[in-house]
Amino acid sequence: MTVTPVPDTPPSTTMTDEEYGAVRAEAALWVGTSVLVTDERGFILVQHVDYRTTCLLPGGAVDKNEPPAPGAARELREELGVTMTVDRGLAVDWVSADSLNAPASMRFPGEILHVYDGGTWNNEQIAAIRLPDREVKSVEFVEPARLPDLMAPGDARRALSALRARINAGGPALLENGSPIAPTVLDRVGAFRAARARHHLPFHASPAPEQLSVVQIWGWLLGPDDRVLVLLEPDTGAALLPGGAPVLPDGGDPLVTLRREVREEAAAEFGTPLFLGHLCDPDKPYARLRYAAPLTRLGPPSVDPATGRTHIRVLATPEQASELFDWGLPAADQLAAVHQARARLGIPRAARQPLTDLPDAIDLTTL
Repeated sequence: MTVTPVPDTPPSTTMTDEEYGAVRAEAALWVGTSVLVTDERGFILVQHVDYRTTCLLPGGAVDKNEPPAPGAARELREELGVTMTVDRGLAVDWVSADSLNAPASMRFPGEILHVYDGGTWNNEQIAAIRLPDREVKSVEFVEPARLPDLMAPGDARRALSALRARINAGGPALLENGSPIAPTVLDRVGAFRAARARHHLPFHASPAPEQLSVVQIWGWLLGPDDRVLVLLEPDTGAALLPGGAPVLPDGGDPLVTLRREVREEAAAEFGTPLFLGHLCDPDKPYARLRYAAPLTRLGPPSVDPATGRTHIRVLATPEQASELFDWGLPAADQLAAVHQARARLGIPRAARQPLTDLPDAIDLTTL
């Protein structure tokens, strides 16, 4: 008879293989998988299913002896008719037995749920979706902030945690009932808690026409490692670039406006700026100017006199920054202009990396 040491007990305690197996079986959990897919606006794909009143990400139970990643790929084939490799994990969630209010007859033991990155799908990929005859009634892409209204609470927390982990690029998040055990700055401020402002305005790499009133000046402030300064609202998690609206004392000089706003909002200073271009609204006589400049100083955070709030300051790559906004397809033109300015400033392109929280004054030469 083979005997096995009992886990977490003194070495002298043993049991038969059958007894050991029975103990481990009592602690068994279900294993599930889901896939986070976004469109080019950053909207998340959710499924309306015929067996629940709430929406789900694509995914389901892992089959016996099936690894989670192939299980996720199988679910995409079965539920959306899409064949693709799924090999990048975003989150692993420990779901407790009492978190779902499951009926006693289900004998739900708890679950380990793996969330994988399905990537960003273009219009052609979305048009290729083919739904099965049953289970999935329809799919839609929704603003991340809508998930708590469409999904069960734990499912919404898990999906948003996975989205933040994807943007943060710090590796898979470890979750308990949908919440990260080591929250990132995006988790702490609740990024995507509020709907992103929709600004699908065309970007023009040229001066604004004189007949347009300038209503906003924002700056892409580049650190020496090419990451840009992004501000997060402490109460909503909404993102913005440093800058703001002109006021009369600025004398109509957009750079005076930008320097004043950057000091007030971010306690920051910048060097010689490069003009990137402007955005305009076809239905309104307004222009929004964009500049790029090297970030030269970052002092202790201060209260913004315009809002009475102290913004959370982070450094992110330009691409990570754009993922925090709903700028639509025109964002690509603005990003191209940012990278052209970066090259002119002699700043190397940054690799994607975790966002850096900047709670205090910082010596930029250490970046």
